[in-house]
Amino acid sequence: MRVFCERVGGGFGAKQETITEDICALATLRTGKPVKLEYTREEEFGATTRHPMKLHVKVGALRDGTLVALQIRYVSNTGAYGSHGATTLFHSTGESVALYRCPNKKIDAYAVYTNTVPAGAFRGYGLSQTVFAIEVAMDELARGLKMDPFEFRRRNLIRPPDPMLSLDELPSDADYGSYGLDQCLDLVQQALTRGNAVMRPAGEEWLEGWGMASGMIDCVPPTEHRSEARISLEPDGSYYLAIGAPEFGNGSTTVRRQIIATVLNTIIDRVRETQADTDRTGYDTGPFGSAGTVVAGKAVELAAKALRDRILDLAARYCDQPRDACRLGADAISCDGSKTLLRDLVATAQRNGQRLEIVRKCHGTPRSIAFNVHGFRIAVNRVTGEIAILQSVHAADAGVVVNPMQLRGQIEGAIAQGISWALYERMVFDDTGRVVNPSFRNYRIPTFADTPRSEVYFAKTHDSFGPLGAKSMSEAPINPVAPALANALTNACGLRFHDLPFRPDYIYRRIFENSAVIKT
Repeated sequence: MRVFCERVGGGFGAKQETITEDICALATLRTGKPVKLEYTREEEFGATTRHPMKLHVKVGALRDGTLVALQIRYVSNTGAYGSHGATTLFHSTGESVALYRCPNKKIDAYAVYTNTVPAGAFRGYGLSQTVFAIEVAMDELARGLKMDPFEFRRRNLIRPPDPMLSLDELPSDADYGSYGLDQCLDLVQQALTRGNAVMRPAGEEWLEGWGMASGMIDCVPPTEHRSEARISLEPDGSYYLAIGAPEFGNGSTTVRRQIIATVLNTIIDRVRETQADTDRTGYDTGPFGSAGTVVAGKAVELAAKALRDRILDLAARYCDQPRDACRLGADAISCDGSKTLLRDLVATAQRNGQRLEIVRKCHGTPRSIAFNVHGFRIAVNRVTGEIAILQSVHAADAGVVVNPMQLRGQIEGAIAQGISWALYERMVFDDTGRVVNPSFRNYRIPTFADTPRSEVYFAKTHDSFGPLGAKSMSEAPINPVAPALANALTNACGLRFHDLPFRPDYIYRRIFENSAVIKT
């Protein structure tokens, strides 16, 4: 059996689980014919969803704002099946708690079966839910202490060499490959302070407020991700990469070719690639868990560096020059003034029985950590409950940004998903656990017009673990978006809203009830 994968578009977790593939394979084996299985929209809604969670957070601090206690208790609804129930629960207890320096932490977490849609993997993998609860609680604590939310974070967020503690105090392979959280806080605060000249709508019914939230994520899951990269110098002087990692909208194909072009001092057009083909590539666990760049990309970097050294060694030997006198160019090698085309070097190596091909593997360890901070300035209509986003700012610590345009796209997409989760998306079940709104007519997601323009900034760091100094940034940007919006909403109207999404009727009702209590 041969398994191969073309570019299949966005993943976001749904492609991490075998739901249709086994059925198609079995039907093909039985019939000897190609088989395609395509879900209807209603079937899509019944296949899998994000893990709904109900969370309770209790935090305590000294009067100077120093955090002394953090307790979280929550229940995760894994639906009718538990394929991702335990692992999502494990991840949700990690970085959201480890982000804060606190001497006393307690976690009670449960995954439960219910007669509803099975919950599976989704961007953030359980972390978005706990980040929301903890960041909202920290905002409430800062408000109670009359502290600026940014200053409260600066006082309590971890920084090297603080230990990253959540479930236990055992040593981990997660470490500070670089640290840019302080820069992220500064970038978002400065952007919100200077504003963007967008004013709230006219009318006294509009209230204005701002909010922020932070997040941290391990750059690789602790599941021994593996990748094998094979790079060769071809007879025509170009480079060829074979790697098992697929491309599903995260831009990793381009990034891998960029890494090769950078290490081998060539142009990206001189790099060809075959990916995700069991007959032609080595084993790869997959780029899920934001591992595409930092695992597969690291394997590519290691292979490219080894191939560069072999090319230079051979060129120095053939030209009878010291290795230090040789320089690798886009299509040739220069050795103390003499130039040898790469295709001629390959031909000479082949005549001598030498192969210019390298295989290197990466196992995703040690694992660095990445940081994100998001800020919103919003207006809220206290009569209709409408929210207008006036300013959206995101700062990311992604190490060296290999492809700024692609990374901005990742972050802007995450912001759109976070806003969708906070303001629109709501799956409704009947008494039997069946979805009653399985269509986009009744299940709202934002259109392009609903999504604000966001300011995106990058911290200037160089990671000691990632390829070319890069860190992963596929899932991480979504985590602080919803809590930042929640904190902005509280700052605007003085009320805390605990349930997502923040629907206009929900907001209006709370404001109306509160005003009635005040009048009484």
